[in-house]
Order: sequence, then C-alpha cells, then structure tokens
Amino acid sequence: MKGDPEYQGYYYMFPDRTLPDQYEASMGEIFPQDHPGAFTYRTRIRKWVWTTFNNYQWDLNYTNPALFNRMVEEMLFLANQGVEILRLDAVAFLWKEMGTNCQNLPQAHWVIQAFNAFASIAAPAMVLKSEAIVHPNEVRKYISREECPLSYNPQLMALLWETLATHDVRILQHAMKSRFDLPDGCAWVNYIRSHDDIGWAFSDEDIASTEFTPNEHRHFLTDFYTGRYDGTFARGAPFAENPQTGDARVSGTCASLCGLEKAVEEDNEVAIDLAIRRILLMHGVSITIGGVPLIYIGDEIGMLNDYSYDQDPAKAGDSRWLHRGHFDWERAEQRRVPNSIINRIFQGILRLIQLRHQNPAFNQASTEIADTGNIHVFGFFSNHDQYSVFVLANFSEQEQVLEARRLRLLGLRKTMVDLYAGRTITATQELKMEPYQLLVLSRSV
Repeated sequence: MKGDPEYQGYYYMFPDRTLPDQYEASMGEIFPQDHPGAFTYRTRIRKWVWTTFNNYQWDLNYTNPALFNRMVEEMLFLANQGVEILRLDAVAFLWKEMGTNCQNLPQAHWVIQAFNAFASIAAPAMVLKSEAIVHPNEVRKYISREECPLSYNPQLMALLWETLATHDVRILQHAMKSRFDLPDGCAWVNYIRSHDDIGWAFSDEDIASTEFTPNEHRHFLTDFYTGRYDGTFARGAPFAENPQTGDARVSGTCASLCGLEKAVEEDNEVAIDLAIRRILLMHGVSITIGGVPLIYIGDEIGMLNDYSYDQDPAKAGDSRWLHRGHFDWERAEQRRVPNSIINRIFQGILRLIQLRHQNPAFNQASTEIADTGNIHVFGFFSNHDQYSVFVLANFSEQEQVLEARRLRLLGLRKTMVDLYAGRTITATQELKMEPYQLLVLSRSV
C-alpha cells in the first residue's frame, strides 16, 4: 500500500479496467452478492487488485518467481515451528490466464509440485493438504504424492447432507464408487462441517444417475436446509444466494441442520431422539469410511446456531457466523450429565472414535463401496490385511430391512457382532435396521 514495487509485484495489480475486464469476460463470480467480479479498486494506490474471494483477500501472483521464493520461506518457517500438515487453500485458483476461467490450470499443479518438492527435501515430515471446492473430477487431480497427499473431501460432505435430506443413498453410492479410491500414500480428509458454508459440490453426472434434475435438486437441498421446504427438520440459512439463478450455499451447525434446534424448541422427545441419531449417523460415516476424520469444534456437544452474529456490524450479512460462535463451555459441562442430550451426542461420538482407534480394520484401510439392495441404506467395507468390517448406515427415519441372502453374498454370516453397539446380531432371513442406525459389523476375510 506504500507503493513499493517489489511487494506490489507479489500481487496482480492494474492501473485501469482494461485487463480486468478482459479477464472477467471468461470468468464466473464466486460471491456475486457480496463481491461482484474479481477485482477491487484501492484508492490509496489507484490500482485494481485481483481479489477473487473478498476485497481483503488479494490473489498472489505466482508468475513472479520472487513471490514463490517468499512463499517457500514461509512454508519452511512453519515447518520449523513444528507444523506437520500444511493446508493449501483454494488451490484451483493459483494461476491466471487470459481467456480461461482461471481455475484448475496446469500451471497451478506445477506450483504445488514445486512446493511439494521443496518440502520433501527440506522438511520431509511436512505433508501438504489441498482445499479445492470445484468439480469432483478436478479435486482428485490435486491428490498425489507429488502434489498434495491429503485432501479435503467436499464431495462426501455435500453428499452426506444430500442423502440425509432425500433418504436416498443412490447418488452417494454412485459418486463414492467412482471417485473414492486414491493413489497409494494418499488419503481423504473427511468432514461433515467446517467453518465455511455447505456448497453442493457434487457433479451433475452423479445427480443424473437418478431421476433428479441437477439444478432443481440443488435448489431443493438449499430450501430443505434453510427451512423453506415444508416438513423439514433443519434450521439453517442461505449463504451467497444468487437471486438470478437461485443458487446458494447453506450455513448452520451440524446439530441445527440435523433437527436438534427445532426439536428442542418444540420440546418433542421423539424428534430429539431422531436428531441425535442423525448427528451420530453423519459422524459415524465420516469416522469409519477410509481417510482422516475431522470433527468441527462444537459438533461434539451439539452446539446450535448462534443468531447473535447479526448484531455485530462486522459480521452482519455473512450467515457463516451462524456456526462460528464461541465454544460453549457451559454446554460442554452437560456432557457429564448421564442421558442428557449433550451426553448422548458426546458419548456416541467418543465411542465412534474409540472404535476407529481400536479396530485394525480401520488402520490405513482400503474402502470398498457396496450395494446393499436398499436405496435407504449406504454400505461399505473397510479392510486392512486380514481384518474387515462392514459398515451400514440407514439414512431413513423408518425401519429398513436388508435381505439375508444379499448379506451372505457379501461374505457375512448369519450371526454377526455389531462393534459399535457391542452386541450380537442374528439375521437368518433378514436384517432389520432402526431409523438412522449405524452398524459396524465384523467380517471374516
């Protein structure tokens, strides 16, 4: 801002709108309501600065070798502080080229490969993790031992919420079968919530594998999780809604989106039980499916939406603060109260973590998606050496039945042990699953 040409060269700056207009001719907008276009005029320096996401987030100019060198220095500084996993944010937007949408360009991959090479030589204990909320096929391209061995799994996150709303696992099953496998030495980072919004980051092709229409289906999901759909259990808010297209993302805590807020307000014990079951089901899949599970702070105690953010001028209008409230330590103490709502959520998630930690089948596991024969039940195997478990997740609020014959074909016996509940199950003719039940069945290999 002081006009130093060396530091200004670290960013994209233009004296007038000539080049910005040419770039924007082939680009889309990320946050059209809050930040139209991709450039911000800074009166102090009298230049247009490239700001893809927000006017306070300046895009770095990786065409400048000096900028890359400075960023490597920052990376190695963090490594010297003990950082073992380094998140590379918005990797799809690293490189700009006129006449393109400035996303997922080959040069972006070259930059990441160069970072990886430096880290491998100077800080081999550091692992790079990619963050790319783009088409699922593009997300996978950033995942390799030469680029980012770890990657957030936005597709799984979005499809878990999609499946919870529809009670239909077909899109989830189709997408996971085609895209879950990764190269050796790489892993997904699985999550159901983050500090950001929920975007419907799955492909039109996956939606088209069912009778759903892509745009209409995304609009339905937004309506469902923002309270606009009759009969919804969710309490959330739209984020970055585009009035022209109707596209939007969703904000809200896991518990509120799973129906706990509404159920508690209505003092409905049945609805409360179903909400807790949804919360544990979502975490159950995220924790037991192959990869590294993340739990967003506050979800382990079922924190609800914080509507007070709108009273803060700095936060008003940004619905993501709905789920960015301060950690509620008083609520956390309720986890010690037997059979309280918070206790049931906390203990359920703790049991899932213990199960993941103690069972060898989850250790550097390979994941195999299975067809359960029931469109409401998602299933997958987690395998490691001679150890194997079969995970079943009922995404319906109704009891569901699986044919015993299909279970036999999948290698399961008539009598099985549910490792999550710690009980023996006998399925001679059929296996019955309770609403939103998660089963983790031991399996011989």
